[in-house]
Amino acid sequence: MAKQLSDYPTLEELNDFFGHDRFAASIGCKIVEGSVGHGVAELVIEDHHRNALGIVMGGALFTLADFALAIASNVGVEPSVSINSSIDYYTASKGKKLIATCNVDKGGRRLGFYTTDITDDTGKRIARMTTTVFRNAE
Repeated sequence: MAKQLSDYPTLEELNDFFGHDRFAASIGCKIVEGSVGHGVAELVIEDHHRNALGIVMGGALFTLADFALAIASNVGVEPSVSINSSIDYYTASKGKKLIATCNVDKGGRRLGFYTTDITDDTGKRIARMTTTVFRNAE
């Protein structure tokens, strides 16, 4: 059985648990906070996050949102994996940092539904992702 975090883990416990997510870490995603049904991650925008047009690559935004989702959907519950995600990109960021905040819309024994909002450090709404997760409930 997979290790399970408590409902309100410390930042140290979150970093220890999610420290094995090498892809999110490799692009610079950092955990801000997490509790059952809630996760926040941030990304300082660097040149390597930008596409040919000079704006943040959609894949970087998706990865940040997916990392916040991983926190929200794996704290205090059975391990979860996304089975469907849809992301809407609203505008390019003018800030220096992106913040993804994920909250559960409806949790269930087998399926969970989450919304992740991405803003920048100027307060501008950049994108929104909705996701369905599957829980490995036994």
